[in-house]
Amino acid sequence: MGDSLITVIAIFLAAILMFVFPLMSMAERTDDVSQLAIQTATAEFVDKVRTTGKLTLDDYDKFLSTLSSSGNSFDVDIEIQLLDENPGVKTTQTEMTKIGENLYYNLYTSQVNEKLNKNGKITLKEGDRVSVTAKNTNQTISQILKNFFYQLAGNDTYQIAAQHAGIVTVNGTK
Repeated sequence: MGDSLITVIAIFLAAILMFVFPLMSMAERTDDVSQLAIQTATAEFVDKVRTTGKLTLDDYDKFLSTLSSSGNSFDVDIEIQLLDENPGVKTTQTEMTKIGENLYYNLYTSQVNEKLNKNGKITLKEGDRVSVTAKNTNQTISQILKNFFYQLAGNDTYQIAAQHAGIVTVNGTK
């Protein structure tokens, strides 16, 4: 009886070592590749907005399709900080290099989507700031396996995320 119990346990452990751990390793590698692809796509999207001075609906749709091509669903947050052209009534200069601080007002994801759907593009000027964050909303195979074997809590945790931000370097054409 003791030998057969040890044999069953040995077969069970061998099955785990031969199948489950390689599956977990491959799932984590897939998440790593997706992470790299999403980080690259986010950086390219933000850099294009920064260097052209405009955010178009076409570019945004291409970015979203690139994210979804990874096989995951993503929550994308965009924040655009627009430099106020008239930061104070005391100054008569219209230069950004004036003494004092520059004032920004923010556009968030819902406002950006509204403007893009209405006008097709958002024109930015030099000195505006753009920030994009993408986080996966679904559970990847790696997360499911980790939750099963390690009993991790928190279904709202994300495995794949990317963030990139920068300052617009040119004035967009109207």
